[in-house]
Amino acid sequence: MAGFIVAEAEEGRAASTLGRRLAAIRYAHKLAGQLDPTDNEGVRAAMKGARRKVGVAPTQKAAATAEILAALLMRTPDSLTGKRDRALLALGFAGALRRSELVALDVADLVEDPEGLRVLIRRGKTDQEGRGAEIAIPHGRFIRPVALVQEWLAAAGITAGPVFRPVSRSGNVRSPDPGSGEAPRLTTQAVADIVKRYTVAAGLDASTFGAHSLRAGYITSAAERNVDLARIMDQSRHRDPRTVVGYIRRANAFKGHSGSGFL
Repeated sequence: MAGFIVAEAEEGRAASTLGRRLAAIRYAHKLAGQLDPTDNEGVRAAMKGARRKVGVAPTQKAAATAEILAALLMRTPDSLTGKRDRALLALGFAGALRRSELVALDVADLVEDPEGLRVLIRRGKTDQEGRGAEIAIPHGRFIRPVALVQEWLAAAGITAGPVFRPVSRSGNVRSPDPGSGEAPRLTTQAVADIVKRYTVAAGLDASTFGAHSLRAGYITSAAERNVDLARIMDQSRHRDPRTVVGYIRRANAFKGHSGSGFL
C-alpha cells in the first residue's frame, strides 16, 4: 500500500485523488470482510509524504464568468450542434450545474414557469440518496438560457427523454439504440470538450477551463455582483458555505482592499 501511494504521487496524482483511492480500497476490504490495509502507520506516513510532494491545494479550473460565457456563445455556429452547445453552456451556467447533472437531465425535468424554467436535479454529488432538488432558471436578458434550451429542443424535435444528445456529423440527432430503444445522452467528457472547444475559439487558454468552469463561473459572477451567500447556495446547492466563500473571496479580492488607500 505504501509503495502504491508513492508510485501514484510520483505520477502526479492529486492528494484528493489519493484520498479517494484509499477510501475505495478501504471500503472494498470492508465489504469482503478483510482487514483494512490502509490502517497502518507505514501507509499513513507514505500518505503524509505524498501530501508534501504533490501539495493539497486543489487545481481549480478558471471560472467562465458571465462575460466569458457571452464570448463562448458568440462562437457557436448556427447549426443543430451549435444550438445544442448554446443551450448546454447557458443552462450549465445558469443552473450552476455539475456536468453529471447536465447530462442526466430529461425533458420531464424541465417545467415551464411564467418566470422561466423549474429544473429538477434528481441526483447530485451531495445528494446520493436521490432526494432531488429544484432550481429556478430565469428567462434572463443577456444569456437567455430558457430561450436557448427551448430553441434546441424545438430544432432537434426532442419532446421526451434526454435533453442533451449527440449530433452526428451529418447534422442529425443520434437515433435511439436499437436494442434498448433509449435515446443516447451526451457523456460528461463531451461537456468538458464542448467548453474547451469554444474557449479555444474565443482565444482563451483551454487548458485552464473545463466543465466545472460553468458552475464556477456562475458563482463567481454572482459574487462579483454582491449576491447574498445564501441565495448563491440556493442555486449551487453547496452544503458547506466555506466552498462558496472561497469563490466570493477570489471574486472580490481587490474590492475594498486594505492597502488601496496607501499602496
